[in-house]
Amino acid sequence: MQKYHRIFVVVIDSLGVGEMADSKAYGDVGVNTLEHISESVEQLEIPNLQKLGMANLCTLKQVESVKRPWAYYTKLNEKSCSKDTMTGHWEMMGLEGKQPFQTFTDTGFPPELIQELEKRTGHKVIGNKSASGTEILEELAEEEIATGHMIVYTSADSVLQICGNEETFDLEELYRCCEIAREITMKDEWKVGRVIARPYVGKRRGEFKRTSNRHDYALKPSGKTALDALKEAGLDVISIGKIKDIFDGEGITRALKSKSSVHGMEQTIEVAKEEFHGLCFVNLVDFDALWGHRRDPAGYAQEIEKFDRNLGVLMELLKGDDLLIITADHGNDPTYTGTDHTREKVPFLAWSPSMQGSGALPEADTFAAVGATVADNFGVAMPEGTIGASLLRELV
Repeated sequence: MQKYHRIFVVVIDSLGVGEMADSKAYGDVGVNTLEHISESVEQLEIPNLQKLGMANLCTLKQVESVKRPWAYYTKLNEKSCSKDTMTGHWEMMGLEGKQPFQTFTDTGFPPELIQELEKRTGHKVIGNKSASGTEILEELAEEEIATGHMIVYTSADSVLQICGNEETFDLEELYRCCEIAREITMKDEWKVGRVIARPYVGKRRGEFKRTSNRHDYALKPSGKTALDALKEAGLDVISIGKIKDIFDGEGITRALKSKSSVHGMEQTIEVAKEEFHGLCFVNLVDFDALWGHRRDPAGYAQEIEKFDRNLGVLMELLKGDDLLIITADHGNDPTYTGTDHTREKVPFLAWSPSMQGSGALPEADTFAAVGATVADNFGVAMPEGTIGASLLRELV
């Protein structure tokens, strides 16, 4: 028998809470996204997260732990052999990633791939290196506007990204080129996790700004997930932010696209005012994209504070038969070297207004505890081949 009529799973993208036992093997030593952000700023005001027990998960310079938090809390370890967005989310919903996606961070994409992309799109490629999305616009956007060439770049993630000026390159043309790139990169030796359309506006250096018309062309999940099981059981699966893109639409019944993480929480608040039966699955990407990769702890801290304010609004709306789960998909310590994600444990905070208890739970060995808990609540069997043990019985 289900305990909760609606479950909200909110992913604070990249909010890690400490290194894992194998983090050193990934080049990540002493990383802790949340703790190091707290150490880097003079003030961090997160009263709602504090009440739920976030400060009980690691030592925060600016925020004290609480003796009796409202939520059940623990840390989740990643079982998959990666630290990227898709792998983290797929594992959350039951899929273990045993083979990391291809990356081209050090070399750029192979000449053969670029030649095929140029031939099929009709655009010469410029860039073809690992770069920050804002920096490569400053470097090459004027050339793209003047020539019609196409900016292609990658990052520490398994991604092929294409920039296009919405006024001169045209948004539909950008999407067409990305669809071709996705088809080309289905070859095993070139298979990236995502092809991302990165539209922007502006005419000269200092004016370029990426827009919210980004679109991700992801691989389909390697198997059925908890989302598929929920959908097939007739439950609502509402995605907010880039969740639909991450799962390539699989297992989603309704999708809302967000302009920012603040907008994503505003959308979540509006959905909480609606009647639905099932899961609302939210990704808030700005923590990662705007602050983690750009190594900006102050910006990251401000984003957490914005989230906390909207979290308070959301919590006021939740009913006794609602469950809120707050987690993350990987770390991205903004005080660490480089620009890559960091291999970290992630938080698990679970709260409902009807809960009688609260406190620490044992650490879980996989992010899949999230999907398993959701499926268990609705009496839905997880698909064959998935991983994860439910924590539902602990949430009393």
